Amino acid sequence: MFNGLGMNLGNLSWLSSAVSRSISPENFSGAKGQAAMATEGTGAGCARELGQGWKISPSIPIEPGETRLLADIEGPGAIQQIWMTPTGAWRYSILRVYWDDQEQPSVECPVGDFFGCGWGRPVQISSLPVCVNPGSAFNCYWEMPFRRRCRITMSNIADERMVLYYQINYTLTQVPAEAAYFHAQFRRVNPLPYKEVYTLVDGVAGQGQYVGTYMAWGVNSTGWWGEGEIKFYLDGDQTFPTICGTGTEDYFCGSYNFENRETHQYQVFTTPYAGLPQVIRPDGVYQSQTRFGLYRWHIMDPVRFQQDLRVTIQALGWRSGGRYLPLQDDIASVAYWYQALPTAPFPALPDRDYLEVV
Repeated sequence: MFNGLGMNLGNLSWLSSAVSRSISPENFSGAKGQAAMATEGTGAGCARELGQGWKISPSIPIEPGETRLLADIEGPGAIQQIWMTPTGAWRYSILRVYWDDQEQPSVECPVGDFFGCGWGRPVQISSLPVCVNPGSAFNCYWEMPFRRRCRITMSNIADERMVLYYQINYTLTQVPAEAAYFHAQFRRVNPLPYKEVYTLVDGVAGQGQYVGTYMAWGVNSTGWWGEGEIKFYLDGDQTFPTICGTGTEDYFCGSYNFENRETHQYQVFTTPYAGLPQVIRPDGVYQSQTRFGLYRWHIMDPVRFQQDLRVTIQALGWRSGGRYLPLQDDIASVAYWYQALPTAPFPALPDRDYLEVV
C-alpha cells in the first residue's frame, strides 16, 4: 500500500492509509476536528457580529524578542507544504525546524532567504519546491519526513511586532528507513575578504544529498561578477573537489551574463529548477549597487555524499589585461540538503546588524 510520501501526478490516484492534517492559527495543534473553534484572535473584532467559525484567528502576532512555536507534531509523518506571509523585516524573522527531539535545529534561516527573497522585497518565483506568489505569499513544497517529532518555530529579533499568517500541511504516515531529514542553513559575508572563497556549507557529516542553493548576491564592484566556480568537496576531499562548475551563471543554469541580447540588460527568469528572479538595479541616488537573487534546485541531479560535504563558490570578475578579479561582494546564501541524523551544529547566526540588508 502506498504510504502517502512523494506524491506526484503518476500516483495521485493510489489509495493510502496516510492521514492529512494542517496547522494554522485556526488549529494550533492540527488535531482532527479541532479547526475553526477559536473565540479570540486577530480577526475577533472583524467577526464580532458573526461569532465562532468566522475567521476569528487567521494570524498571530510575534512580539520583539519573542519566539513562537508554530508546530509541534508527533510522528511519524512528513511536512508536505508550508505557506506563510510575514510582516516586518524578513531578515529579522528567523525560521527554525527541529527533528526528532534534537536540540540543534536542522533548518535555521531568515524567513525571506529561505523562500528566495533575501533582499527583503517580494519577487515572483515559479519553481517546483519554492513559489512566491502575489503579493508576498511564501510557499515551499520540500518534503520533510520525520519519525518521532517535528517542531517549527519563528523568532522575531526586530524592535517591532510582526504579524504572521501561516499554514503547515502535513501527513501522518509511516516513513521508510531510507528517508533522510531536510536541512537548510543560512550564511552571510559582507564584504567577502579579498581572494577568499565564499562557503555555502561546511561541516556536514553523515550520508545525504545536496538539493539546492539560494543566493542573495550584492555586487560591490563595476563590471561582470559571475566568473566564479562552485565546488563540491565530497567524502574526504581536501585541496581539490570532486565536482567543479564552470562559472556562476552556468551553475544557475544561465549563460553569458544572463544577458538579453536585444536589450543588453540582465534577463530575469524563473523555471522549475533554476532562476534569476530578482535584479535590483541602481536608482541613481541611494540604491547605488546592483543586487541579484538566484536559485538552483538539484532535484533531478542531487549531489550525493556518503560521509561529509563542503560547498564553496568563488566571487570573480574581470580586471585589466583580461585577468580575473577576486571580488569583495555582499553575499548571503541558503544551502538545502537531506541527511541522516544527527545534525552537526551550525555556525552561529550573525547578529542583527550583520544580518541587516544595508
